[in-house]
Amino acid sequence: MNAVIDEDLHRSLADVLKQLGFQIFDVRDHGLRGQSDEKVYAFAQKKKAVLFSADLGFSNILSFPIGTHQSIVILRFPNEMPTEEINRLVFKVLLQIKKEDYTENLIILSPKKIRIRRK
Repeated sequence: MNAVIDEDLHRSLADVLKQLGFQIFDVRDHGLRGQSDEKVYAFAQKKKAVLFSADLGFSNILSFPIGTHQSIVILRFPNEMPTEEINRLVFKVLLQIKKEDYTENLIILSPKKIRIRRK
């Protein structure tokens, strides 16, 4: 499965996702740094990738309707939480998500909760 990592997430998230079997596309490596959400979204759709971001704009189901994309995963972690802790928790939480849960859904991850808005 492909994953696009938005620029608001630490590059080390790629290592976590690779361990889970994802092929990674980081927007910073594809000329999309500072680009609009719509361009990042279009890139993720072109790559048939799950979009990982901390940008709440991607959780707006009016702009990015559930069922019209591969999947969007929003990470909601406190700013003061160390990157290593975030990565550890993300790995632990993503182990609980089945492959079919990614299909066309909005997934919101936080330190103690997984929310999946299904198509």
